[in-house]
Amino acid sequence: MDAIKQNDSMAVGGRKRAMGLLARASAAELQAGWQSIEPKPDVHPVRGPETGLVMVRGRIGGGGDPFNLGEATVSRATVRLGSGEIGHGQLLGNDREKARLAAVFDALHQRPEHRQAVEQLIDAVESRIDAEDRKQAEETAATRVDFFTMVRGDN
Repeated sequence: MDAIKQNDSMAVGGRKRAMGLLARASAAELQAGWQSIEPKPDVHPVRGPETGLVMVRGRIGGGGDPFNLGEATVSRATVRLGSGEIGHGQLLGNDREKARLAAVFDALHQRPEHRQAVEQLIDAVESRIDAEDRKQAEETAATRVDFFTMVRGDN
């Protein structure tokens, strides 16, 4: 029984990772991934794609009282493949087609015959994000200024 719970936990963790990276994928990356899928599955909309607002909450210092920081635009979609798998996509912004494609890839990720293609897309997105983060860290480090205190000899 513990092995089943562990496998379910790993599957949920893998899906969470996949959905997070699909939300950060560019529209071009998702379109290219969709073009690589053959044969194309039947995709039926369940909800959306639709765009709305969510309230973003914050905490001063990370531990203070929560406050409403402002609203953020989000898009979401839910689709069902002809074979029955349901996929969800949600992301910041108002790109409904991107949300729909993220939902399609979430559903495809659940199918063993498409999992490898989806994993390749996810790995490419993760590599791009890592490279962008490294570049930004290098640019930030290049502008770093170290301040020090000099002790003057006169009293």
